[in-house]
Amino acid sequence: MSNQASLLVVDDDRHICEAMADYLRSLGHRTETATTCREAIERIKDFNFHVVVCDVNLPDQDGFQLLEWAVVNAPTTAVILLTGYGTIESAVEAIRLGAFDYLTKPVIDDELNFSIQRALGQRKIVEENKSLRKQLDDKFGLSNIIGRDYKMAKMFDLLESVADTRTTVLILGENGTGKTITARAIHQLSTRRDKPFVEVACGALPDTLLESELFGHVKGSFTGATQDKPGKFLQANGGTIFLDEIGTASQSLQVKLLRVLQDREFEPVGGNTTHKVDIRLILATNEDLEARVRSGEFRQDLFYRINVISVTQPPLRERLGDIPLLVAHYLEEFNSQTGKKVREFDDHAMHALQRYNWPGNVRELVNVVERAIVLSKSDVVGIGDLPEHLRRDEHDTAYAVTRLLGRAGLKSALADPERQIIIDALEQQGWNRQETARVLGINRTTLYKKMKKYDISYEKQVQMY
Repeated sequence: MSNQASLLVVDDDRHICEAMADYLRSLGHRTETATTCREAIERIKDFNFHVVVCDVNLPDQDGFQLLEWAVVNAPTTAVILLTGYGTIESAVEAIRLGAFDYLTKPVIDDELNFSIQRALGQRKIVEENKSLRKQLDDKFGLSNIIGRDYKMAKMFDLLESVADTRTTVLILGENGTGKTITARAIHQLSTRRDKPFVEVACGALPDTLLESELFGHVKGSFTGATQDKPGKFLQANGGTIFLDEIGTASQSLQVKLLRVLQDREFEPVGGNTTHKVDIRLILATNEDLEARVRSGEFRQDLFYRINVISVTQPPLRERLGDIPLLVAHYLEEFNSQTGKKVREFDDHAMHALQRYNWPGNVRELVNVVERAIVLSKSDVVGIGDLPEHLRRDEHDTAYAVTRLLGRAGLKSALADPERQIIIDALEQQGWNRQETARVLGINRTTLYKKMKKYDISYEKQVQMY
C-alpha cells in the first residue's frame, strides 16, 4: 500500500496542474493546487505539506525561488521541480539548492508517483531518526539527571558549557553518585551523539587484559590471541570513550593513555601499525588523584592532561532536598516495571530517607525505592516498608534529640537545627537571600536577622570547605 500524504501541485498551466492533481488524488493523496509562486508560498504558510511538486517556469517568480524559500521556511517539506527544458546543469543546481528531485516534462505518471513515494519514504526515515534521538535524549540526556540543588545546577551549567567541545572531562565523585549517567549526558549533548559511546570499567580487568581491551591486539601477541581484535578506542572512533575508575590504571597503561590524549594515536598490543582516532575522552574516579600523584602512583603529566575540566558529582547526603524528586522519579519508573500503583512515600518514610546518610548515594536510594515498592501492600509506602537500618537510623535520631532536649532545653536544642536549615536553604538557592526567604516562608528582614544571630555568611561557609 502506497504512503498517502498532503501534496501541493504548482503550475501556471491550469490544465496540466489539474490533471496532475486529479491523478494524485486518485492515489489517495490530499492534493491542492496553485498557479503562481506567491500563491504557493501562502498555501505552504497555511498548511504543512509533505511534498510540493512545482514547475520551474512560473509567471511571477521561478520554481528555484520557491525552493529556496521552502528550504528555509518549510524544511520538512520535500520539493520536486518540473521543467520542460531539463539540463544536467540545472538538475545539479536544483539538488544543490535542496530539491528532492528534478523531473522533465512531460512527466510520466509512474515516474511522478515513484518520486513522491521516495520523498515520503525519506521523510519517514527522518521522523523515525528524530523519534529515536528523542528517546536517547530522554534516556541519556541532561534531563535524566535528577536534581534542583544549587550544586547540581552549577554542574548542569558546566556540562552544557563543555559538552559540545572535544575537551577531556574528568568526573569526580563517590561510588553511586551517577558518574556514568553524567558521562552519557555529556555525549548526548554533543555533536557526537550519533556516534558510538563506549564505556570501559578500568577497575574490572587486570592490566594485561585492559590494555588489549582498550587498544586491541594482533594475532599471536599473547597466549589465547588467536585472531586480531580491534580495541575500544577504535570502536569509539568519531564518538566518545568513557574510562571509569581511571585511578586504578597501571603505570604502563598511563603512558599509553598519555600518548592517545596528546597525539590521538596508538598501536595494538603486539602490533606496529599505528591507528589514528578521533575521540572525545571522559574519565571518572572516586579516588583523590592529587594524593596519588604526590605518592607517585599516578603520573603527574597524565593528571594535568586529564584534569582540563573537572566535574564534581555531589554525594546524596549533601543534597538531601533532592530526595523527594529522586523518589518521585524512580517511583514512576518502578511502578511501570512492576505494574504496581504506589502513589507516594508517607511523611514518616520520607523523613527517614532524608535523615539517612546514604553512603551508597543515589544507587543505594534506587535500591531502597525499588524494594519498598515491591514489598508495599498498599498504595502508600510507610516506614515499615523501609530497610531496618533506615528505620533504626530514624529511631537513633529521635533518641539523640530526646537526650539533647533533656540536657539543654527546648530553646537551645532548636537553635542548631534552625541554623542548619537556614544554611541548607541558602546553599540550595545559591545564596540568593530573596529566594531563600521565599522558600523558608519568611520575609527578607527576618532572614537577615537570623543570619546575624547565628553568624551565617557565605564567606565563612566557603572557608569551611
